Amino acid sequence: MVSLTSDMSPLHPDRNLALELVRATEAAAIRATPFVGRGQKEVADGAAVDAMRAFLTTVNFDGTIVIGEGEKDEAPMLFNGERVGNGQGPQCDIAVDPIDGTSLTAAGRNNAISVLAVSDRGTMLDASSVFYMDKLVTGPAGVGVVDIRLPIGENIRLLAKALGKPVSEMVVSVLHRPRHEKLIEDIREAGAGTRLLSDGDVAGGINSARHDGRTDMCVGIGGSPEGIVTACAIKALGGHIQGILAPRNDDERQRGIDAGLQLDTVYEADDLVRGDNTIFVATGVTEGQLVRGVRRHGEYIFTESVVLRGRSGTLRRISSEHLVSKWL
Repeated sequence: MVSLTSDMSPLHPDRNLALELVRATEAAAIRATPFVGRGQKEVADGAAVDAMRAFLTTVNFDGTIVIGEGEKDEAPMLFNGERVGNGQGPQCDIAVDPIDGTSLTAAGRNNAISVLAVSDRGTMLDASSVFYMDKLVTGPAGVGVVDIRLPIGENIRLLAKALGKPVSEMVVSVLHRPRHEKLIEDIREAGAGTRLLSDGDVAGGINSARHDGRTDMCVGIGGSPEGIVTACAIKALGGHIQGILAPRNDDERQRGIDAGLQLDTVYEADDLVRGDNTIFVATGVTEGQLVRGVRRHGEYIFTESVVLRGRSGTLRRISSEHLVSKWL
């Protein structure tokens, strides 16, 4: 099998694959921009899906979508199992989220991003039959220290000790949902602060794992596809991620069992995505802590993206200028 990032011979793809993938997330972010703040999240998502798929067809790889738009978003394109790329180059699993934060986009709020994650063929967990996952994400200090099976207060105290900071300075990201009322209460009772996310738990998880992030931990139930995508990024950051699938009802639980998923098992980072040969790419749609959103000045559109490569452990920022006449 041809490796994603190996460049030991001229027959193998080089690091340009990551740059090619950036073109797809940039396209999705730019096409969604006219719908920011317009209250039409389905229209924004549809525009992003169309743009991302169009660019992915030109990329020199043989990709199979493992985590796609799928049933949850009722999308006719970028669905689970779809083949993307030009069919040449490395054989890859791919996870796509043309807009992580469609509600954020529709409302004109911060932290919506366009996301792609890629790993070697057969290494990405297919959790598509169960839509939600309970997750715990931290930076490198949490490796071997915290555990999703422990009470949240204990995890906060353990991580605070590992970070060498008082519990009162700890900040934990949580999706602001009714299901998390008790979790939020427990975090605050432990003495830590919360950063409540209206959407966008991929960015929330990554920001918690970065050395210069403003939060120390990201916890709670969010999308299982977002968990797989986040795991690809965490590989590059050297952080910690665990997940437990959270089916919404008995029918979904049975679908998960039929698909061979372990519903009462803690999935570690290497269970979510095996190995470190991963590429994660994100472009900002709206302003955010991870990346800036799409901006237009006169005849130019400006985008900011990040590329994280698991094997090299690098995070690169890419700032691009685009002619408006070519896009909008």
